[in-house]
Amino acid sequence: MKLFCSYGPVDCKAHFCVQRKALIATGVQQLMGSPEEKSGHYFTIWAPRQTGKTWLMRRIKQEILQQYSDEFTVLNFSFGALRGMSSPEKSTDFPPALSRLIQKSLPKKPFVKNWDDFSQLFSKTEGLWDRPLILLIDEVDTLPLDLIDLMVAQFRELYLERETNLLHGLALVGVRAILGIESKRGSPFNIQRSLQVPNLTQEEVKELYRQYQAESGQLIEATVVKQIYHTTKGQPGLVSWFGELLTEKYNPGADQTLDEKAWKLVWHFARTREPNNTLLNIIAKARDSDYQGFLTTLFTTSNIPFFFHQPKHNYLYLHGIIEPTLETLPNGETQDVCRFTSPFVQQCLYDALSQEIIGTETPILALEPLDELTEVFGEASLNLPALLTKYKEYLARLKAQDINPWQEQPRRKTDLKLTEAVGQFHLFSWLIDAVGRRCIVSPEFPTGNGKVDLHLRCGNQRGIIEVKSFVNSYQIQLDRKQAADYAKSLGVESVTIALFIPVLEETVLEKLSTVKVVNGVEVSVVAIGWV
Repeated sequence: MKLFCSYGPVDCKAHFCVQRKALIATGVQQLMGSPEEKSGHYFTIWAPRQTGKTWLMRRIKQEILQQYSDEFTVLNFSFGALRGMSSPEKSTDFPPALSRLIQKSLPKKPFVKNWDDFSQLFSKTEGLWDRPLILLIDEVDTLPLDLIDLMVAQFRELYLERETNLLHGLALVGVRAILGIESKRGSPFNIQRSLQVPNLTQEEVKELYRQYQAESGQLIEATVVKQIYHTTKGQPGLVSWFGELLTEKYNPGADQTLDEKAWKLVWHFARTREPNNTLLNIIAKARDSDYQGFLTTLFTTSNIPFFFHQPKHNYLYLHGIIEPTLETLPNGETQDVCRFTSPFVQQCLYDALSQEIIGTETPILALEPLDELTEVFGEASLNLPALLTKYKEYLARLKAQDINPWQEQPRRKTDLKLTEAVGQFHLFSWLIDAVGRRCIVSPEFPTGNGKVDLHLRCGNQRGIIEVKSFVNSYQIQLDRKQAADYAKSLGVESVTIALFIPVLEETVLEKLSTVKVVNGVEVSVVAIGWV
């Protein structure tokens, strides 16, 4: 029986797969070119980790061999074995490790001692081939950047002198460096011709799980497949990884339908106990001090414009952490803004960064030893303003012991004020410690627009806290309306806003703390001082 495969290239004979014929055809057309051009293109195939780049490269090769085997030679190999290789001492030197790989991978086992020898490999008169060559090289990003510069410069010269060589079409496969972003020379190729491997569509995800059901005979509820697509946004590696977890490791039994209960268990374990190389790589990059501040801001800011040429943006984009989303601004103009690539990535980064920034242990007890939270849980509905008052008391006890929870936390560069995400992470951590044994406390990302709500589910009681930073009194009015609209869409009668403000005067905090009914929803604002 076939299986889901989340690591390494998919083999359609052994794994559930979709053919992606249009994508393959595009790659073939790029390499072959049109009759009028008399040559193929030199271009890049790029995408984040575990998205099917190598699979696509191999399928393109197969397709060309099926259609043009008598006219072209097709060769593919990988630079993966050169991972960790150091740059040559002189820019003109040809690395011995690369020479050995070429000798191993190419016909006639040529010995290449310099860049002239490298170019001569493709010569019409002195080269290795007797017909036009289609060349595909995988894992190009493993080479040092300056070596990539040197190599692709040679390919560019070959492209400009096509009448003297047999290199008809070239595809370099990788994540980021092949686009020339970090090179002072830029890309030697036309980036517009680069081929990005897109995520799976919703129909393609449905097809994968349809294949499983047809072959195994085990039913999967349609809502589960829909959740998998929504959670991953169709990222191929994650779609198949959830397939592995759901149909193999946490499969309740072949005679049982894979339902919402099974899915929720898999979703939980995927976040907490199951290792995934792609996710671990994303989290490691997010923890980098160069990017952590930006990502924490993204949790609470909905209008950060996306620009491919901005170093942080393109780094996080090309590594599968953020993506541009086109939105219409209040003035009617459209603009690309930064968004996390999927709810799953967003959730896992929230978990990781909240622990990274705040930690997992509180320096003192979250509640007074005898506090049973009667005023919070004593009525039919949760009293979240009372719960936030307990949080304010906790902050006061920290201050009394000369403990500053905001020390060395990320601050905005413009005015050195604490970022909204810090308050959100800190409150989330405190809630887990204070009521985590009797409530499920979970961050929710309702719209993907830089908005995070903290949901509490305590038996039959349910509540929502929206975390905001004080801007001005007018903004509070907008925040109330937004919170009311969101609560109403969920059928919830009340919502609480935790408003962090860089003021400690209790009289100011009391005036800002209000309860108003907006569109039939009770909106409570609890002002929390921080500096």
